[in-house]
Amino acid sequence: MAALGIVPARYGASRFPGKPLAEIAGQPMILHVVAGARQAKRLRDVWVATDDERIAEVCEGAGIHAVMTSADHPTGSDRLAEVAATVDDDIIVNIQGDEPLIEGFVVDAAIEALERDAGAMVATVVHPAGPDAAHDPNRVKVARALSGRALYFSRSAIPHARVGPATPLWQHVGLYAYRRSFLLDYVKLAPTPLEQREALEQLRVLEHGYAIQCAAIEGWESLPVDTPEDRERVEALLAARISASGR
Repeated sequence: MAALGIVPARYGASRFPGKPLAEIAGQPMILHVVAGARQAKRLRDVWVATDDERIAEVCEGAGIHAVMTSADHPTGSDRLAEVAATVDDDIIVNIQGDEPLIEGFVVDAAIEALERDAGAMVATVVHPAGPDAAHDPNRVKVARALSGRALYFSRSAIPHARVGPATPLWQHVGLYAYRRSFLLDYVKLAPTPLEQREALEQLRVLEHGYAIQCAAIEGWESLPVDTPEDRERVEALLAARISASGR
C-alpha cells in the first residue's frame, strides 16, 4: 500500500515557541526529523504540514515539500487530515516534529503492523521503557493485549505492579500510521473523557471503539524534545550519529 509521511509543525508551542526551527547539531530540528524519516523504505516521501511561513521557507530551502495549512487546527491530527484529503495514499503516517532521533525502521514498523492487522485503523510503535520513564508524565506508557493491540495509554505507570508475574513496561512512541479513510473520519469524532483527562489524543480512537495495533521495537528509544532542556539531551547523540554517517 502507498504510504506518505507527514510531519505536522507549528511555530507557537506553549512550552517551547519556535521548536521546529530550534538548532540542534548545526541545523533546525525539523530537518533532522525529515532526514531520519526519509530513511524509511515504506514511505514514498515525507512532507511537512505547517501554518508558519518561516517553517515552510526552511523546509523548501532544504528540498522538503511543505504544505501551508490552517492556523486554526486544534491538533496535529487535524493538520495531518487537511493534507491527507488532497492525496490518494492508502496510509498516512504522522511523524512527530519533536523526534529528531527518529529512524526509518521505526516508521516502517508502524506501517507493517497496520498492514498485518486488517481490523486495526491505526498502528503505532512501543519500546521497553527506561528506568526513568515510569513516573515521567511526558513519557506515555501503554498496556497491550496479547494480540499486540493497545488496551490503554497513560501518563502513569501501567500496569500497576501489585501481584502476579513481572510484565514489561512499554513506552509509547508518538508516531501513527493511519488508514487514510479512517483519519479523515477520526478528526470528525468528538473528543472523549479519557482523552481529555490524560491529554492523550490517541485515547479518542480507543474510546470510540477502534483498534490500535502496536509494533514493539528494539534498538531505538524515543527521546522527544519537549523543552529547551531536552534539546541538550539529544544534541550530543545526534551529533555523534551525523559524524558516524557522514551526513
